[in-house]
Amino acid sequence: MRVVFAGTPPFAVPALEALLAAGHEVPLVLTQPDRPAGRGMRLTASAVSNCAAGNGLTLYKPASLKLPESHDPIREAKPDVMVVAAYGLILPAAVLGIPRKGCINIHASLLPRWRGAAPIHRAILAGDAQTGVCIMQMEAGLDTGPVLLERSIPIGPRDTTAGLTRSLASLGAAALVEALGRLESLSPAPQDASRATYAAKVDKAEARIDWSRSARDVDRQIRAFNPMPGAETTWKGELVKIWEALPVAGSGKPGTLLAAGPEGVVIACGEGALAALEIQRQGSKRLGAGEFLRGYPLEVGGLFGT
Repeated sequence: MRVVFAGTPPFAVPALEALLAAGHEVPLVLTQPDRPAGRGMRLTASAVSNCAAGNGLTLYKPASLKLPESHDPIREAKPDVMVVAAYGLILPAAVLGIPRKGCINIHASLLPRWRGAAPIHRAILAGDAQTGVCIMQMEAGLDTGPVLLERSIPIGPRDTTAGLTRSLASLGAAALVEALGRLESLSPAPQDASRATYAAKVDKAEARIDWSRSARDVDRQIRAFNPMPGAETTWKGELVKIWEALPVAGSGKPGTLLAAGPEGVVIACGEGALAALEIQRQGSKRLGAGEFLRGYPLEVGGLFGT
């Protein structure tokens, strides 16, 4: 089929590569405009932009699709179907109506649970036992369209958003190719709106650790916010990020440093304790607990910020 593809972050790249490997024709790739990034804030192309350019595909980077003239390149591509994977721009109804067989989306949750922008973060934060991907028909509502195909995987006790994103990207790419191959025979399953939950965009303020919460909850927070924005606390007024940790036995005033050694920096929580295994000072790099302590000793009994 002729497939117009719309995506932006690394999550979308395996889907584009899978389309090409399966022999589909991709006359046009939409991605968000280049953005400033890095310490030098240099304009940087998206992961999908780099993939498309490397495969000699035609790129289109509109800042918005609100104006009718912005739809012309899509219309001129004469797509059978349009595939969307974490594109980041809303498709107006006029765009949804261009492809002969409609628009389909790869969504990284088991709909109707976790509709919205941050389904992987929210699944980990909530302690969900499983997640997955849905290939859904797009309509005007936010992730409300009928589901064509669903694939699930368990969420492991040490899974992070970074690792789960990679797993779901691969799962979604395979499911997409399968769905396109069976598009005529698949039966769209309407979502049960009464079971819907919303995966709100992550706010940086959510990454501040509240040590009065249980070790289990803080562990989920650390895993959910790895790689962005990183769960953070303070020590003597200095910002510290914790990238990896394990719930352990222990008790004390929440935030109290109970022990510090190569096996971990153990901090009391509202229930239980947490051994921080990978830590980062502001302006420094991520370090294992032992290496971190060699350059930045911590006094047992001290208090991490709330």
